[in-house]
Amino acid sequence: MSSRWEGIDEFVAVAESGQFTAAAERLGVSSSHVSRQIARLEERLQTRLLYRSTRRVTLSEAGQTFLQHCQRLQDGRDEALRAVGDLASEPKGLLRMTCAVAYGERFIVPLVTRFMALYPQLRVDVELSNRTLDLVHEGMDLAIRLGRLQDSRLVATRLAPRRMYLCASPDYLERYGRPHSLSELARHNCLVGSTDLWALQQDGREISQRVQGNWRCNSGQAVLDAALLGMGLCQLPDYYVLEHLHSGALVSLLEAHQPPNTAVWALYPQQRHLSPKVRRLVDHLKAGLAGLPEYRQGSHRFQTE
Repeated sequence: MSSRWEGIDEFVAVAESGQFTAAAERLGVSSSHVSRQIARLEERLQTRLLYRSTRRVTLSEAGQTFLQHCQRLQDGRDEALRAVGDLASEPKGLLRMTCAVAYGERFIVPLVTRFMALYPQLRVDVELSNRTLDLVHEGMDLAIRLGRLQDSRLVATRLAPRRMYLCASPDYLERYGRPHSLSELARHNCLVGSTDLWALQQDGREISQRVQGNWRCNSGQAVLDAALLGMGLCQLPDYYVLEHLHSGALVSLLEAHQPPNTAVWALYPQQRHLSPKVRRLVDHLKAGLAGLPEYRQGSHRFQTE
């Protein structure tokens, strides 16, 4: 019995080129072979796909519909072949990626360096920037981003959780008292990082509350250091504060108003097939972040009194 795939490649080649001779050259076969395969295909389908003239070939209505499905079939077949072939392929060539400066320096770059040691044929160009770069325009293969995603043109893979904590040192709370409601934040000195809008939750919905204080620095580590010295309240991601919440050096505040969890994401331009270098690096980053002490400590509730 004839294969159901027979004639499909020939039909698509003729439909796209508009000529039997051009299709034959594209496939590396004879024109008679192309004509014979399409005739057999039309016979199996019991319908005419092409109208032939001395100069050009045109599609029938059935041929137009069939072409769309055949092109998708070809794409799926080629995708499957590439995916299986990639299982045996090692990452190589240039991989360009970007990440926020502080998070990249602390977590991502060390993991990327270890990944490169496994694959000596790979070259990596990491651009640490707090600007949101356009991956397509900048020619980037991968971006690591924190928080909530905005660009729907990108495919996202969740690498790790990211939970925000509002906290202060016991020394600060002893001197100035602890806030029991969002309205009380206005009378506290808030240590401002990259933004003076803090993400919080009220009545089951996420809100942004503007805060103020006598200190500001666009560095999470600097905000943490100031909070540990008792200078004021801070809001920072889990990987900065979990260790200090466990030790008691910081106290978690207003937990009922803690914002919904966000995440650390790997983003790449929309495409159904990821190259081995990007796919394996994403897997490596996900496993590597899960194994770090900052993430292994968990995010359960802490003693708040």
